[in-house]
Amino acid sequence: MIARVSRREQLMIVAAVLIALLTLGWDMGVRRILDGNRAVAELLPARAQVLEARRQLVARKQTILRERQTVDARLEALAARLLTAATAPIAASELQRTVKELAAQAGTEVRSERILPAVERGDLLEVPIEIAVSGETRHLADLLARLASAPKLLVLQEVKVRVVNVSQPRDLLATLTISGFILTGKTKA
Repeated sequence: MIARVSRREQLMIVAAVLIALLTLGWDMGVRRILDGNRAVAELLPARAQVLEARRQLVARKQTILRERQTVDARLEALAARLLTAATAPIAASELQRTVKELAAQAGTEVRSERILPAVERGDLLEVPIEIAVSGETRHLADLLARLASAPKLLVLQEVKVRVVNVSQPRDLLATLTISGFILTGKTKA
């Protein structure tokens, strides 16, 4: 069939095929490469910002390490203020003993004590107790001051104060709800 076509028509067909191949090559190859380059050029400022932020982070490495050591030391100091028992009942017993000692030092009399249900607070377990003490106003104030400055972290949740004898309002009866805390063991290093 090509034999019947003249030489000039053959050149036209070859030229048309070449033009079609060049157009297709341009559309499929070069244009896609140019579009990719444009997309990369658009992302370049954002990537430069990310790179600069990472460089600054690397430059602050020593500062960050010092800050981490400071935070770790602070966490260790705070962990030392937690109750040392591994379970809630043993921690409640430790808390009762500590509060009874503080009450005796303050000159108050422990009338009753009760362990309340433990409450989970993230990685900490709050162990509350309720204790009723009686004494003079200054003795109760001394007990509250001793609770605030105790070596263990003690949180006073609730205070109820009433007069023991209305005709002689010298002695007070205070019911205190006090909580201590233990680590639950969920903390990951």
